[in-house]
Amino acid sequence: MAEDQSYDLSRFKATYFEECSELLASAEETIARLQEGSEHPEDDLNALFRCVHSIKGGGGAFAFEDLVHFAHVFETSMDALRSGRAQLTPHVGDILVRGNDVLGDFVRAAQEGATLPADHGAEVKALLAGIISGEAAAPAKPAPTAPAAPVAVSTEPGYATWKIRLIPAAGLLRTGNDPLLMIRELASLGEMNVAVDRSQLPPLAEMDAQNAYLSWTFTLVTDKGRGAIEEVFEFVAGDSADVVIEQIGAEVDAQEGDGWGLFAPLPPAAETVAAPTPVAASAGATPPPAATHAPPAKGGDTGAGGIHTSSIRVDLDRVDRLVNMVGELVITQAMLGQQASGFSIESHPELVQGLQELSHHTRELQESVMAIRAQPIKALFSRAPRLVRDLSAKLNKQARLVMSGENTEVDKTVIEQLSDPLTHLIRNSLDHGIETPEERIAQGKPAEGTIHLGAEHRSGRVVIQVSDDGKGIDRKRVLEKAIEKGLVDRGAQLTDEQIDQMIFAPGFSTAAQVSDVSGRGVGMDVVRRNIQDVGGRVVVQSTPGEGSRFILSLPLTLAVMDGMLVAVGNERYVLPLTNIVESLRPNAQQARTLVNVGDVLTLRGDYIRLIRLYDLFGIKNAITETTRGLVVVVETEGGDRIGLLVDELLGQQQVVIKSLDSNYRPVEGISAATILGDGRVALILDVGALRIMGERLNRSQVEAAANAEAAE
Repeated sequence: MAEDQSYDLSRFKATYFEECSELLASAEETIARLQEGSEHPEDDLNALFRCVHSIKGGGGAFAFEDLVHFAHVFETSMDALRSGRAQLTPHVGDILVRGNDVLGDFVRAAQEGATLPADHGAEVKALLAGIISGEAAAPAKPAPTAPAAPVAVSTEPGYATWKIRLIPAAGLLRTGNDPLLMIRELASLGEMNVAVDRSQLPPLAEMDAQNAYLSWTFTLVTDKGRGAIEEVFEFVAGDSADVVIEQIGAEVDAQEGDGWGLFAPLPPAAETVAAPTPVAASAGATPPPAATHAPPAKGGDTGAGGIHTSSIRVDLDRVDRLVNMVGELVITQAMLGQQASGFSIESHPELVQGLQELSHHTRELQESVMAIRAQPIKALFSRAPRLVRDLSAKLNKQARLVMSGENTEVDKTVIEQLSDPLTHLIRNSLDHGIETPEERIAQGKPAEGTIHLGAEHRSGRVVIQVSDDGKGIDRKRVLEKAIEKGLVDRGAQLTDEQIDQMIFAPGFSTAAQVSDVSGRGVGMDVVRRNIQDVGGRVVVQSTPGEGSRFILSLPLTLAVMDGMLVAVGNERYVLPLTNIVESLRPNAQQARTLVNVGDVLTLRGDYIRLIRLYDLFGIKNAITETTRGLVVVVETEGGDRIGLLVDELLGQQQVVIKSLDSNYRPVEGISAATILGDGRVALILDVGALRIMGERLNRSQVEAAANAEAAE
């Protein structure tokens, strides 16, 4: 008996499920393009077919039979669309969306080791079968099976006859591949005869149940091209099996060009097929990860060995460890730089030059590592069109989605935190912002509302905007609800910005009744919490009757940043370099105090608010006279500028970001912390929060002064 071998499939399955996630997202995006009127529908249908086919092929390798059976019907329906036997109507597009959802259910069930009900997806499967038959609403037809006995086949116009020889390697079954699934799939392409070669079967006592001994010859009459036949065997051709395809009938139709050229036809063989010697499988054979396949370079390579890849998959944990090590390297480099700050290039030229090179290489390494974690936000945005369509139909509203900046790259960790906030913001725009068609027409607006979803890099951060041309925030209604819930006192005088921020309070909602879309006061709280968790902020801009804009400002990375170290008394703070506009030592004419406003700085004819950091954080021994200190002018994400009074600038340097939330607790005005070269901890300032704190402090000081004057 052959030696029993076992394989750990867990890592291959992990790779398969990662790729399934990407393929399902790509399929959803492709379906959305088709529904919106794709410029290249044929290419998109082919891309969609390949996504489902790759998922099915991998599922077959791991014996996920329910997944494979559904995926087979799904891809067959798309083949009907590709060939023109069925038309892509809006109804058919909706069926494809539901088909992708059900396929995702089967993938998740396989990943979790769960078993779905036997009838799960039966309705959608029937609709997909209706596409195949040309009747989108027709019930599902039984899956075609290989005939038990040879049947007579005839060649009609547009059809061709093919002879296919499948000669498995001895270890085929060990790789998780099932010849029966391939035979059934081949039979679905047309009418087929099957001849089995049993000549390699050993005596029963010598038989190894894990070895493959049978080979097959198929005669297939089909209107499909060579490409469709090649796709049946694409996961086993080469190392796991020999596949020979030759045409013996009418000329091939135009679909022949769909194939990838993985199988080269041999010269015509005699009618009687001699049983070949099976190809021995290597003892160390491992199952393929069953993922996305890319066509080889044209004109050349055939077989599995000719396909090359320019990327690899790496666990995110490994990348995180690399990022952390780069962060520690940055700290060490800063420490060495500080220790050597007393050396001159004349006294220690090689040391100083070496430290400069170390600094340069450390920065390049940091940027390269950050680039590994960066991903286009496109995958996240691709879910939005469907969300808008589904909610518009549910709410009886008309809305179109406009997207921009889909290729903006963001740290993967940041992207993972954006899914729920974007979903809730779009739901909020549709439910509370966009009016009904009748209301919009009455206001002189087009019946169809517009939601814009955009992303861009700005000042070293990524800015995502969700805006609409709806009715805007009803601040009177928001304030009434806030008073009703005890969030503010009745009679309190709040600015528009303060009222707008009320919508982010936990449990806050202005919906008249609870529905499956809104009313529970959960969504906007999730938006703010998730964004704050990654060091971001949410800015709200709303104009009654014209619409609202939600601006999410997030860091490009959560690991390393460029900062300016400033001194305030005995404390050290870091200002993000991307927020700094300029710095200056103001004169007496520039530094002023305005009635009912507070401290301001006049700069080239403009007034900007002046915030004294020593006053804000209660720091002693700091410079209090504006003309003796330095003012650093910084810009917030909303475009506002403020001036921060500090004692001095200590220099620019890279700093490693350490979360305060996870290591201590949230601190207003502080986004994170870092470790300096001398081992001291410095706090990284949150410019947007400083502006709000400064305005609040100025108001309290103005009120205190007014009360003191009134008392006199």
